[in-house]
Amino acid sequence: MRTLRARIVEAEREKQEAEIAQNRKSQVGTGERSEKIRTYNFPQNRVTDHRVGVTLHKLESVMEGDLDDIVQALKAQQQQAETANV
Repeated sequence: MRTLRARIVEAEREKQEAEIAQNRKSQVGTGERSEKIRTYNFPQNRVTDHRVGVTLHKLESVMEGDLDDIVQALKAQQQQAETANV
């Protein structure tokens, strides 16, 4: 009975670990170019947000926290998606 109980507990633990690993893998992603949200190009003073397709040539300003143009584009895209779903 002890052996059986130990096997059952071990199987349950492995099942939980596999589930945790799967959840972690789905959150982390692969890091490929297609998953990138934003690209910073210092030589050209350019930042591109790939979610909305916005390219700005004011990298230093964005790095200092001026994200207004990007946020406005994201809001516009969200509003379009909401009106399309209605």
